[in-house]
Amino acid sequence: MAPNSVVVTLEKAENISLIEVNDPSGARSKFQEKQRSASPKQFTWLLLLKAHRAAACIPWLATSLFTVFGLVKKRIASSDQNEEDPRYKGRLYVFIKVFLAVSLIALVVEVFAYYNEWDLSAVNPWEVPNLVQWCYMSWLSFRVEYVAPMIVTLSKFCIVLFMIQSGDRLVQCLGCFWVKLNRMKPVVEGEPFDIEDGSSFPMVLVQIPMCNEKEVFEQSIGAACQLDWPKDRFLVQVLDDSDDELCQRLIREEVMLWKEKGVNIIYRHRFDRSGYKAGNLKSAMSCEYVKDYEFVTILDADFQPNPDFLKLTVPHFKGKPDLGLVQARWSFVNKDENLLTRLQNINLCFHFEVEQQVNGLFLNFFGFNGTAGVWRIQALEESGGWLERTTVEDMDIAVRAHLHGWKFIFLNDVRVLCELPESYEAYKKQQHRWHSGPMQLFRLCLPQILSSKVSYCKKANLIFLFFLLRKLVLPFYSFTLFCIILPLTMFIPEAELPAWVICYVPIVMSILNILPAPKSFPFLMPYLLFENTMSVTKFNAMISGLFQLGSAYEWVVTKKTGRASESDLLSLAERESKNQNEEKIQRRLSESGLEMLEKMSSEQPAAAMKSKKKTNKIYRKELALAFLLLTAAARSLLSAQGIHFYYLLFQGLTFLVVGLDLIGEQVS
Repeated sequence: MAPNSVVVTLEKAENISLIEVNDPSGARSKFQEKQRSASPKQFTWLLLLKAHRAAACIPWLATSLFTVFGLVKKRIASSDQNEEDPRYKGRLYVFIKVFLAVSLIALVVEVFAYYNEWDLSAVNPWEVPNLVQWCYMSWLSFRVEYVAPMIVTLSKFCIVLFMIQSGDRLVQCLGCFWVKLNRMKPVVEGEPFDIEDGSSFPMVLVQIPMCNEKEVFEQSIGAACQLDWPKDRFLVQVLDDSDDELCQRLIREEVMLWKEKGVNIIYRHRFDRSGYKAGNLKSAMSCEYVKDYEFVTILDADFQPNPDFLKLTVPHFKGKPDLGLVQARWSFVNKDENLLTRLQNINLCFHFEVEQQVNGLFLNFFGFNGTAGVWRIQALEESGGWLERTTVEDMDIAVRAHLHGWKFIFLNDVRVLCELPESYEAYKKQQHRWHSGPMQLFRLCLPQILSSKVSYCKKANLIFLFFLLRKLVLPFYSFTLFCIILPLTMFIPEAELPAWVICYVPIVMSILNILPAPKSFPFLMPYLLFENTMSVTKFNAMISGLFQLGSAYEWVVTKKTGRASESDLLSLAERESKNQNEEKIQRRLSESGLEMLEKMSSEQPAAAMKSKKKTNKIYRKELALAFLLLTAAARSLLSAQGIHFYYLLFQGLTFLVVGLDLIGEQVS
């Protein structure tokens, strides 16, 4: 065959199988040369096209960045730096500041040593050329012999706690999977109540504790008064602890409105707000008429139960004399309001779907959520009633009832609408109360748990799982391991944490947490970073509760916005007809109504002059930790630690965003 030839195969040829074409003129080589000369031109045009597309994106990116930085600058400029939280002046903040200062000094030294190429590992100490290098070499020797072993020991201890807590969470998720697979749920025993015979329905007391709840009192009272239950078989107690006279008048007027509609409702107001919510409930239960009721339903001021709430919960007590509590699930009207509410929704969905449901079905015990639950009054009385000794009165009564042998049921399919805190300020204070209270309770309840007559398994569950592992260990290792040890190991590379500790296991645990809220999967990484950011608040609260520090007994009512779902708005529109509005106007022209109107008219001009200005708050602990983590990220670049750098960078930026109050709504 000739050197320049082309082979062509014809698939459907009858007499022809092979054709050879000789190319003595070298046309094929010329064609190849032409293609080679054209390839650089095509490649150049391709690069120019990509560059043009990239250049077209630059104005959009610049505009977006300018807008974002403009919003950040505006919110930071509106920050209120005069109102300092007293907790920022505590020992933890001082420790973080000192740690940050030492880290900055160490970073400067390490950068100087890196760029001067100090390799002193094989140098005799007596041959070091100057004092600075000798000090640096002495620090390296001291670090390897004394500091690194301590850090390694502490990190191993935290890793063990981390894995135990992760194992506990995995077991709970497997339990939830088993519940779903077998379609397990509590069932009502016996025949339902006779609808035609109202006397067959048990007497139910509905309590609505509130304090200065201007935004939500009308919704909660209206929802409670519209419960589908015989009117003569339930009583609504509005327990008002408000210190605002205008708010008191508005709530009292709303109660009178429903009372004239035939609802059995009572307004109670305490002049002394001792004991906060626990004191309010304790005072209400001391009324003489309470002895006529068998069950009590507790609804916080922002909770709006459906009309069939009592018919779905109370029947579970029938035929179960040892059942003390039926707890319903929370549902949130503002879960998609902002990033903060979305992240809260992930946590609470896991709490109800997994923790409460699994513990209720397999252990008949869980922590009472403080609202959206129905108690047997006998269980409350035998357990000692409401006590004012902690800020988690709901958990307190649940533990004492469990020690007295009462069982609990959680209904995952019965949901009650409520609100999530929309500002970081409100959420932070709520979490501080929720994590300091359990430690207060643990100190007080431990002797009672040890001396109780319940089985050793129940005692072990209460002490090791309910209190220590889920209330103490979790905030301890989260803060210590990821906010202290990890940045510290960047300056002490001999104690470096493995990648699976800071990356793989946390991501797996976050995926497990997010499974009950599958629509939130796009927020997986923000959720992981935000949970680590909240560890400083939870750790501080845990320590203050355990050692009875100043902020342990702080109780701040979570601010509400009064948002309602679409169904609530429709029912409200139907309820508020034209005739009802006219009756309400006429009713408010009474003597007490005139006093209220005079009060409102006198206060409205002053309120208009003092317009509510939304401001940001600067959170110094979070900012100090942000700079600490970013400093450690810069140090990790010198050691080429990829995964550590990215984690520290994004975690530091998350702390920075939270510290500047750029997550959630601004505070009015």
